[in-house]
Amino acid sequence: MPPETLTPERILEATEEVLRRYGPAKATVVDVARALGVSHGSVYRHFRTKAALREAVTERWLDRTSQELASIVTEEGPAAGRLDRWLTALFEAKRHKAGDDPELFATYMTLVGESGGAVDRHITDLESQLTTIIEAGVTEGTFDTASPATTARAVFDATGRFHDPCYAAEWSRPDIATDFDAVRGLVLRGLRA
Repeated sequence: MPPETLTPERILEATEEVLRRYGPAKATVVDVARALGVSHGSVYRHFRTKAALREAVTERWLDRTSQELASIVTEEGPAAGRLDRWLTALFEAKRHKAGDDPELFATYMTLVGESGGAVDRHITDLESQLTTIIEAGVTEGTFDTASPATTARAVFDATGRFHDPCYAAEWSRPDIATDFDAVRGLVLRGLRA
């Protein structure tokens, strides 16, 4: 049976496993290559530097959340319901990332700190998704704002405690869901036309 073709996706999957096993300080391109059964030069043909590989694996990790949320943006139905589901899904996705695999979450927080632009692109994408939902609400006549983009940024900032990783330690508190519900309700009421 011929060996599997080495693709960027396979390399990123292996990199994630190597990061999980060794952590960001000890994981090397040689470890990734060894996990794939190839030379480190083969990995470098797809990712020119270790930094580029780490940036790509960080972007892939962030994109999982963005893709999940994008499906809510394009759903049918009232914008208020979509905004409610979007905010809830963002909070749940971040809580799961932090709570389900804390070691990998800590690893990614290190990588995010090293990231050149992956985090900025992620935030821009999320704000764009929010803008699309808010624009739909304005078109429906259910939301009132002169600037959907400015409002989207304000909503993102107002809910930061529930998605910004610097608050991850709070996400396992017993009353965090109550706090989230209060903020989410306030945001939705504040947007009503």
